[in-house]
Amino acid sequence: MRKLLYIFVAILMLPVLGIGALIAMGTIDTSSVRMMLNVMGGFGGPEASDEVVQQRYALPDGFALELYANNIPKARFLRFTAGGDLLVSRPHAGDIVLVRRDADGDGKADAIETLIGELKRPLGLDFAGDWLYIAENDQIGRVKFDADKGQLAGDYQPVIQGLTGNGNHWSKTVRIGADQKLYLAQGSTCNICEEQDERRATMMRFDLDGSNGEIIATGLRNSVGFDWAPWNGLMYATDNGRDLMGDDYPPCELNQISDGNFYGWPYFNGDNEPDPDMGPDPRAAERSPTAPVHGFRAHNAPLGVTFLNAEGWPSDYERSALVALHGSWNRSEPDGYKVVSLHWTDAGIEERDFLSGFERDGDISGRPVDIAQGPDGAIYISDDYAGAIYRVTYTGGDGVSIKMDVAEKVVAASNDDWLADADLEALLGEGQQLYTDNGCAECHGGGEGQVDLQDLHQRLNHAQVIDALKAPQAPMPIYPFNERQYQALSVYLLYQER
Repeated sequence: MRKLLYIFVAILMLPVLGIGALIAMGTIDTSSVRMMLNVMGGFGGPEASDEVVQQRYALPDGFALELYANNIPKARFLRFTAGGDLLVSRPHAGDIVLVRRDADGDGKADAIETLIGELKRPLGLDFAGDWLYIAENDQIGRVKFDADKGQLAGDYQPVIQGLTGNGNHWSKTVRIGADQKLYLAQGSTCNICEEQDERRATMMRFDLDGSNGEIIATGLRNSVGFDWAPWNGLMYATDNGRDLMGDDYPPCELNQISDGNFYGWPYFNGDNEPDPDMGPDPRAAERSPTAPVHGFRAHNAPLGVTFLNAEGWPSDYERSALVALHGSWNRSEPDGYKVVSLHWTDAGIEERDFLSGFERDGDISGRPVDIAQGPDGAIYISDDYAGAIYRVTYTGGDGVSIKMDVAEKVVAASNDDWLADADLEALLGEGQQLYTDNGCAECHGGGEGQVDLQDLHQRLNHAQVIDALKAPQAPMPIYPFNERQYQALSVYLLYQER
């Protein structure tokens, strides 16, 4: 064990020599070097682009991906404001940035601004009313926030001080529960050890003013992400398994967090298997380890977890969450580097690939960190390696299909060049999402006094529909759609089966 610890310390203190040693030992592949230099020394990662997003990354059928924002180096945790803007923590830059919502409808964030700086490695953030809570590595602070303006509305003030920020897993994650309590996760100082600070490797709970702090769960080596299942209110937390025990052991974990439970670290790994380096638990008479409810592959490094509002999605997403797998740093072959979906079924929790392609044959283009669902229902994913935010929408259009006979006639009679190679099924799904997101059914739902869109294809062609959307008659508002969105909405209005 001592030899392995020396190697690990060398990696942390001397990045170049440590990486060279790992390559020589066969512990990592040279293709991972750029990623490790990015993590350890802040060297630049790959550039995110629309071309990479469209050509490299994969989603399940019925979902669409776009690059929402780039040039946000070291983007980590996410939280939406009540005004629809996105906050992004950047621990290594010591700031929180505000990503302005896409008000002009071009599929991109309108602006990226520094909201607050000069913080000490901020990671977790959450809202309680108009208070924004920020988890620095040695304290928790809060500040009033004006959601309408997207600006701070007061001075930043600490509410929990005296936390320790030393060691390997210095980050802090803070969330506000439905009980209006502040929950705080803190990682361990080490790979495997007994902690001197009993608050490390735990989940804690406080009142919103920082008082009445208590440890509610222990033995959590590095639970960076946690969230509550909406169907039963239970808390689930990801946890990173220990290192330096080979490529495939131990598994990383998803734990269901309950008050008073001990989750095993540092004396147990995975399904309560004793750790060979630690020996028996000296407190075995007073506690027993709680096994994880799901195991991820070893060294996949699960970070952010978010339960979904899957309204309008396929039925098997009704009870589901997305988890960002940051990816391995100490495996002979890279693994992880994706977002997976977890599905709660009668048979247990099923894991599936959701957003993949960040790692291809050792070539690493990104590292997912956190996931947030926006007020528009879309999924937003941070990538600290490429410095990007991705946006995922469901465009499958359950129960909606193209009237092929109508489509053939309209396309044949049209002079619109874009129709020649158009993917009508994809456009139909995108158009349905636009129709839903913008509340079009409120005026076009077929009710009394509403404008009837039935058999619209008998009256208008694509060009005429698009012209009507760009210059609508009152009281219909003007929507700032881009050209593809106009095309998608025209396909939905003309071809859908009602």
